[in-house]
Amino acid sequence: MTGEEERGGGKVEKVREKRKNEGLRRSHSEVTLLYTLLSSISVLTVALNLLVIISISHFKQLHTPTNVLLLSLAISDLLVGLLVMPVETVRFIETCWLLGDLMCALSYIIGANLISASVGNMVLISIDRFVAICYPLQYPNKITHSRAQVSVSLCWTCSLLYNGLILKDHLRQPDRYNSCYGECLVVIDYISGTVDLVFTFIGPCSVIVVLYMRVFAAAVSQARAMQSHITTVAGSMATITAKKSEKKAARTLGVVILVFLMTFCPYYYPSVAGQDISNSASSWAIVSWLMLFNSCLNPLIYAFFYPWFRKAIRYTVTLKILEKDSSQANIL
Repeated sequence: MTGEEERGGGKVEKVREKRKNEGLRRSHSEVTLLYTLLSSISVLTVALNLLVIISISHFKQLHTPTNVLLLSLAISDLLVGLLVMPVETVRFIETCWLLGDLMCALSYIIGANLISASVGNMVLISIDRFVAICYPLQYPNKITHSRAQVSVSLCWTCSLLYNGLILKDHLRQPDRYNSCYGECLVVIDYISGTVDLVFTFIGPCSVIVVLYMRVFAAAVSQARAMQSHITTVAGSMATITAKKSEKKAARTLGVVILVFLMTFCPYYYPSVAGQDISNSASSWAIVSWLMLFNSCLNPLIYAFFYPWFRKAIRYTVTLKILEKDSSQANIL
């Protein structure tokens, strides 16, 4: 969920009052600076994730099951930058909601769907790396391109159904908690809030952490085994190279997941700790934007760790992807 949101239905009036007071204290120069900064983050998020989408979609060598999952994650991150960040910019800076009741309802539902889809994609990436490292011989049979596509489709479908169920009352009557024109509030009852916390944070994060602990334990074990039994046979060297490639991918995606946990945990921590999330509207906005900023960080991690992504960016920026047969280029 994003924006000003109450789990458990408490203290809506306090949110309104703090939001109003903090907005009134902002000077014109501060408002201009915030709009410039947050709009720049939004544009950068869209541009970087668009490069990821173009790269994976265009080059045949990148059409792998793992990259299908990265493509899905990039799509959700791009939509966060395109649809969620601009709305949250207005919500954070302005003292009144300016976009009407329909957009009030849609803003929460779209944001919740994209965040849930991102979490689901992270879980799928963890499963992919777990099978690749812990069961390398079975990986080609277990994780196929079609299965990856089906998994991604199920992830997005479940996200839509789940959030539609949680927020159906808000969609039906978006102004039910508004006391006056220019407000946009959503209140989730205690049971729904607890279920949401378990299904969108505690459960997925537990799965991610457990799987990656297994991945890194297996990677360390395999590294020691290779150091002890390395041979000069060509076939063995090819196997070792393949394993190193899988480990490098696991390491890179491990960084992606670590950053994901670091940016999402502050948002969900108050709910886990049983704290009142409405104590400070400004600090709540900061942790919300930290979570959204994760969508901008993912492609930066790819650029830092993946040579193929840097090469694909050069192809895209220089318009070489428009050349005939450019999709067959050796990008790896």
